[in-house]
Amino acid sequence: MLLTIETTHQPATDLGYLLHKHPARVQSFSLSFGRAHVMYPRADEQRCRIAVVLDVDPVGLVRKHRGPAVDRYRLDQYVNDRPYVASSFMSVALNELFATAMNGRSKERQALVDRPIPLRTVLAVVPCRGGEGLLRRLFEPLGYDVSAKQHALDERFPEWGAGPYFTVALQQTVTIQSLLQHLYVLIPVLDNDKHYWVGRDEVEKLLARGTAPGPDGTPWLAQHPEKDLIARRYLRHRSRLTRDALARLAVEDDPDPDATDRLDDRAEAEIERSLSLNQQRVGSVLSVLKACGAATVLDLGCGSGGLLRELVAEKQFTRIVGVDVSVRSLQHAARRLRYDRLSEMQRRRVELLHGSLTYRDDRLAGFDAAAVVEVVEHLDPSRLSAFERCIFEFARPGTVVVTTPNREYNVMWETLPAGALRHRDHRFEWTREEFRVWAERVANEHGYGVRFLPVGPVDDDVGAPTQMAVFETNVRSGALTSE
Repeated sequence: MLLTIETTHQPATDLGYLLHKHPARVQSFSLSFGRAHVMYPRADEQRCRIAVVLDVDPVGLVRKHRGPAVDRYRLDQYVNDRPYVASSFMSVALNELFATAMNGRSKERQALVDRPIPLRTVLAVVPCRGGEGLLRRLFEPLGYDVSAKQHALDERFPEWGAGPYFTVALQQTVTIQSLLQHLYVLIPVLDNDKHYWVGRDEVEKLLARGTAPGPDGTPWLAQHPEKDLIARRYLRHRSRLTRDALARLAVEDDPDPDATDRLDDRAEAEIERSLSLNQQRVGSVLSVLKACGAATVLDLGCGSGGLLRELVAEKQFTRIVGVDVSVRSLQHAARRLRYDRLSEMQRRRVELLHGSLTYRDDRLAGFDAAAVVEVVEHLDPSRLSAFERCIFEFARPGTVVVTTPNREYNVMWETLPAGALRHRDHRFEWTREEFRVWAERVANEHGYGVRFLPVGPVDDDVGAPTQMAVFETNVRSGALTSE
C-alpha cells in the first residue's frame, strides 16, 4: 500500500517542514493494524518526494477480533485486498503521521503552510467502486488534474476483464492541508468501505476534515457537488448519521448567498425601519432571558450575531452558544463579536457551532435557556415536528423564547404588497391564532407552560408586528397563556 507526495516548490525540501518528517531519515511507526514507513526517495532543491508505505497485518487483525470464535475461521478475513490497496487504513495512517499538517498548523513555517504549492500525489493502487467517472467527480471539482490507469483483475486471465483497482495521479497547486484532508476523506469514499465500526464520532471526523478552503475559498466539503455521496459512503450508508452530517454541512444554494441575503435582509429591515423593530425584538428577548435567571444560553439560528453581541455584554450569562446551519453566518457572527480579539476568559464563555435545528444534537442539551428569534418561519412546515423534538424533547432548556412575524400586521406597511411575506426565504407567517395553537400544542406535548408577549406597537385590530412565546418548564402546563 503506497502513497507518494511530490513538489517542485523551491526549495523543494520545504516539504519536510510542511509534513514534519525529516528528508534525511527513514522512519517507521506502529499502528493498530501494522506498521507505516515514511521515507524520501528523492529530496533536493528542485524536487522532493515523500513516500508512505503501509504494512498491514491481516492475520494480526483477525487475531485481535473479539467476536464469536467461529468468525475467526472465515477465509475472507485472511484472503482479501486490504494489505495491497489504499483504503481506510491509509486514511488512519495519514491522520496519525501528518495530523499537524492536516490541521493546517506549523510552529516554524506557518506562512508556508498557508501557501498553495505545486503538489503531485500518486496512489499506487486504490479501489474505486464506481469507476474512473467517480474518481473524476470526486477530485476534479476540487481543482485536481486527474489521471487514472485501471488494472485488470488478473493479467494472466484477460477474459476476466477489468477490476475496480486504479493507479491514480492527482496534481494541483494547493495547500498541504487541503491535499491531506481531501485524501483522508475521499480514499474511503472511493473504496465504499471502512475497516472499523462507524459511529457518531465519525460525523465529527468528517466535518473536522472538511474545513480546508476549497477552490472558492469556502470549506471544501460543504461546497462539494457530491457531498451527499461523500457523506453516505464515508459513513457506510448509515442513514441517520448521513442525515446529521448533511444537515450540519448545509449551505445556501445561491451562488452568492451573502449578497442575496443582504438584499433580502435590507428589504425586510426597510419595511420595519420606522419601528426599529429588530432592536425591540432583541431587547425583549434579552429581558426575558435575564428575568428567568438563566446562566447558560443557546441562540438557535443565531445568524450574524445580533443577539449574541447583547448576551456577551451581560455578565449574568456564563456560557453562550450560537448555532446556525450557515457557515457564512457563523463567520459574520465571529466578526461581529470580534471573536479573535476576545480575552481568553471571554472566549471560554462564547462558542459558535455549525448545526441544524431539525436533527438531534447532544451538544445542545443541558442549557438553562434558548432563544429562537425569527427562525421558525424559515423552516419548511414539514420539518416543524423535527424542530419541535430537537428543541423541546432532546435539548430541553428550562426556558425557550420563540419570536416570529405576525402575518396580520403586514397590512400596516404600505410598501409590502398584499399577501406578500416580509422576507423571500420565509416559508410561512402565522397569524396570532395560528401561533397560539402551535405553541400551546407544543407546550402540552412536551411538559412546558407557555405565555405570549407582543413585540412592537400594538394595534387594536391586528396586534403587534412580532409575536413572542415564552416556554418554561418550571410552571404548571397551561398556567401562563395570557397575552
